[in-house]
Amino acid sequence: MNFFLSAGTAGGAVSLFLTMGIMLAMLYFMIYRPQKKQEKKDAAMRSSLEIGDQVTTIGGIVGRVVAIKDDTFVLESGSDRVKIRFVKSAIGAVEKLNMDGAKK
Repeated sequence: MNFFLSAGTAGGAVSLFLTMGIMLAMLYFMIYRPQKKQEKKDAAMRSSLEIGDQVTTIGGIVGRVVAIKDDTFVLESGSDRVKIRFVKSAIGAVEKLNMDGAKK
């Protein structure tokens, strides 16, 4: 600890701590904060899931939601109406059911 108190290296120590502080701030704003923002967005998407929504899973399976339980949902996929149960964390994207009847 004596090297922190000497006059010759005091500027070097301050410079080192300042650089470390800037690096930590950059890591927070470039990695941690955007990741938390995306996690909140995904949680909101999963909680707003409704019957009839078109869902794409993280595995690439596309279908319509036919039933929802606590942490799972049932997806109906294909023309032969195959039903598969998934956990909600497997949702990759949700396209909401358009109930207003207006054609785009």
